[in-house]
Amino acid sequence: MMPNGLQAACEGLWVADQATDNLYLLDDDLRPLREVPTVAENSSGLTIGAGFFWIGSNSPAQARYSRPTDYGSPSILKCDYETGELVERYPTPDGGGIHGLEWVEGLLWITSFRPKALRLIDPDGFKVIRTIQVPHERLHGLAMDSDGLWMAHTTDKIIVRYDTDTGEELERIEYPADAPAPHGLTMWKGELWSCDANWPAPVHPDGPSYSRIVR
Repeated sequence: MMPNGLQAACEGLWVADQATDNLYLLDDDLRPLREVPTVAENSSGLTIGAGFFWIGSNSPAQARYSRPTDYGSPSILKCDYETGELVERYPTPDGGGIHGLEWVEGLLWITSFRPKALRLIDPDGFKVIRTIQVPHERLHGLAMDSDGLWMAHTTDKIIVRYDTDTGEELERIEYPADAPAPHGLTMWKGELWSCDANWPAPVHPDGPSYSRIVR
């Protein structure tokens, strides 16, 4: 597995696997309980809201063979919670890749790269409500925590909690240089969890066996 998206739920921890583009439900011991296929491509970022999965689809797929359902450009997928079937597809606001999504009180926070920013989306019509630019590179997973939104910055190996009104940095967690890089992110059982998809060589010399989910 190449875990590149995490989302906590009452029944366990959901993981978006970038290798297969399927979703997996893990139990408290991180053992698989369910597998849900999706039409995502190069999936990165996962959240749950209004009874649906919301997945970052960063096509073209890079870790699997192409499929007839492949779309060919980055988008956000709204998928059935039971079957994984596609309900709706939305283009990303900037036309680029997306790696972080978080559903909060009926609205959707997402990451974007042009500019490097958090965007708050109204899923009814998929309109941008707010844009908050951030200073760090490679915006990835998101996790809401009281009055702040945590964001993983993969290359810098940091997780920053931002004020969702001002964009001010409220808190920071720095990973050691030899730690797995934070990609997906979620708040589960009162603690932050992240995952490292860790592409096979030559992108990551350690290969996919070094993929991790960490607390």
